[in-house]
Amino acid sequence: MNCKKIYSIINQKGGVGKTTTTINLGTAMAACDAKVLLVDMDPQGNLSTGLGVSPAKREFGTYDLLTSTKSINECAIETDIPNLHLVTANESLLGVEIELSTFDDRALRLRKSVQDIDKYDFILLDCPPALNIITLNALAASDGALVPLQAEFYALEGLSQLLKTIKDISSTINNKLELSGVVLTMFDKRNNLSLQVEEDVRNYLDKDVFLTKIPRNIRLSEAPSHGLPALIYDHKCSGSKAYIELAREFLTKENWNFI
Repeated sequence: MNCKKIYSIINQKGGVGKTTTTINLGTAMAACDAKVLLVDMDPQGNLSTGLGVSPAKREFGTYDLLTSTKSINECAIETDIPNLHLVTANESLLGVEIELSTFDDRALRLRKSVQDIDKYDFILLDCPPALNIITLNALAASDGALVPLQAEFYALEGLSQLLKTIKDISSTINNKLELSGVVLTMFDKRNNLSLQVEEDVRNYLDKDVFLTKIPRNIRLSEAPSHGLPALIYDHKCSGSKAYIELAREFLTKENWNFI
């Protein structure tokens, strides 16, 4: 039995592929017979939408976990994908920062919700594009932080701040937290800029950058509008193949026993 591991999918910059990575990495891991829980930490609820869960069906979710009104077993729902469960999010999360401001343990609410859960092998937390109390809760509960990084001119801006945040949290409220790796997204091998960004990031972080790169791919963009992971929507597209390879690379690092 593999030990439960929790990972924050994080980057304070929006539009870099956090939700796409969470959905498709989680789906690919589930296909490898891992029991996976995805947690939507973003008030926009894009992860929930991308898995076909309409707002009307999001009875309990991340808001309830952070305010301790419901347990994770009460909030987690089955998806149509075997081995894959989901905790949804909605606009209720918009006000949670104010609600938690009076709590002494406001940064540890999620950790307390998940610490005794042993029915999943991996929990992936889809973080909002901000370093706020929601993100802090995610990092405080996580074993690792996985950073999707768009291969564009401003890619490295903010990365050093994020790495500092991870280091600060590791040295204060969560000493098990570490950088699990950076994955390059929206990569165009025909574009010199993408190649330059890759070279810069690998020179900066070396083995902390995954070998697998996620290409620009229209099918990855289309899949959420159908409420499906790209791996289900079109498993033969280049984006799906890349996420399958990323899952293999990720699980190999975790010493996962492939079937």
